[in-house]
Amino acid sequence: MKALEAHNLNKTFHQRHQIITAVKNVSLSINSQEVLAFLGPNGAGKTTSIKMIAGLIQPDAGWVRIAGSDPHRNPVALQKLGAVLEGNRNLYWQLTPQENLEYFGVLKGLSRREARKSGLALLERFGLIPKRHTPVQNLSRGMQQKLAFAVALVHQPQLLLLDEPTLGLDVEATEDVKILVREIAAAGCAILLTTHQLSIAEELADRIAIIQSGEILTELSTSELIRQFSGTGYKIEVETVLDESHVIALENLGAVVQDTQIIHLSQPELLYKILDIIKPLPISSLEKEQANLTQIFLQIIRKGRNQDA
Repeated sequence: MKALEAHNLNKTFHQRHQIITAVKNVSLSINSQEVLAFLGPNGAGKTTSIKMIAGLIQPDAGWVRIAGSDPHRNPVALQKLGAVLEGNRNLYWQLTPQENLEYFGVLKGLSRREARKSGLALLERFGLIPKRHTPVQNLSRGMQQKLAFAVALVHQPQLLLLDEPTLGLDVEATEDVKILVREIAAAGCAILLTTHQLSIAEELADRIAIIQSGEILTELSTSELIRQFSGTGYKIEVETVLDESHVIALENLGAVVQDTQIIHLSQPELLYKILDIIKPLPISSLEKEQANLTQIFLQIIRKGRNQDA
């Protein structure tokens, strides 16, 4: 059974005597242990889609299933859902971590005893036991984010919604969150990730779905999406400056020399001839030229915008 199935979701709004189509035929699915990054520019329809998935907005057409249950008809479906919201909006800041976990655990259907047991286990797992009686407002930003994850997981959901989980965090806290996301997915939870930090999405997501103007433009595995937008060439960087004779020989083979130390080669079959020319100069790096998710995202969005024009 899939953790999430959303099929042909549609939603329109009335605004100033006009009908605005916010979401059009959006379909998404996520298996357990899978991370799907749901990406798009502001106003693309992400938030409306997620609110329909979470049972907060009724779709005009289409349906949603969370682990087989309809969140719009069966409240039990929402007990299979957890969420970490931007700015830790799923926490009460004047309560302590232990109080937050017990409160939200009971709210999600656990007994107080079950909520306390699960909460203490999560505090231990996330290294928050020494701070369990400290008001949330007095915790560091990184600790608050760990607690937000703990609160979302206290009832062991099958689907976790992550909204900008690393926004505003320092480098160490960001790495901690990335580790948490991987561990949570590996333990069996499905994750729907929304973020404008595309490097985070590229690193964490198994699949990428990009939405614009309410429609899904593409949905592929992260590796396949990058492969489709990447070239077949190589970039070689040498540790020393190439002299004129090297540059001429390389350019005669069709290579492009940048800043006298970086060689771009668009014909991979010539790689070994290039290496023969620069031998025995020390090489600092040799890598296949590969598009990153930011470049891919911008290409897809700009193409979609041009088609809408």
